[in-house]
Amino acid sequence: MAATNPPATTPSQTVGPFYALPGGILWADGPEVVADGNPGAFVLHGRLTDGNGDPIPDGLVEIWQADEQGRFDHPSDPRPESSSWQGFGRCPTDADGEFWFRTVKPGPLPTPTAETEAPHIDVTVLARGMLNRVVTRVYFPDEEQANAADPVLSAVEPARRGTLVAAADDRGYRFDIRVQGDDETVFFAI
Repeated sequence: MAATNPPATTPSQTVGPFYALPGGILWADGPEVVADGNPGAFVLHGRLTDGNGDPIPDGLVEIWQADEQGRFDHPSDPRPESSSWQGFGRCPTDADGEFWFRTVKPGPLPTPTAETEAPHIDVTVLARGMLNRVVTRVYFPDEEQANAADPVLSAVEPARRGTLVAAADDRGYRFDIRVQGDDETVFFAI
């Protein structure tokens, strides 16, 4: 019987970074959730780092969020009013692990249990060496009362909540993501 070579690695076997290849999952205006000059637009930016604090230069960060009224264009949104808001962006990290998105602040969201979630942006991170994506959230520092009542943020250990709150700056908001180690960003099992 002739010896066989093991099959080549395919995208279904590892995260990549296959997204940078032609025909990959990136598109030119992926970070532009809203156009420059859109009322209320700001830049959400940050740096993706590993457990040593070194930049992850070939990561991928995705965001999805509700519109300014807290609505999704999704069948699971129980409210009869629909939104044409797509609220999705995708940005590769650069050589310094930096990423950015131009977006707007989402409104608060109702929960199935009649609570209200604070305005937040959902985030997915993909990177070399990760077999599964990790998911986190970005909360806003100027929403203290809403953040204090948010059922998801309230379930996070108080000492770690700060890893989920962006910092306001001259560009908009900065949200750094650390995938391991000291000050690791809180990630959620979904």
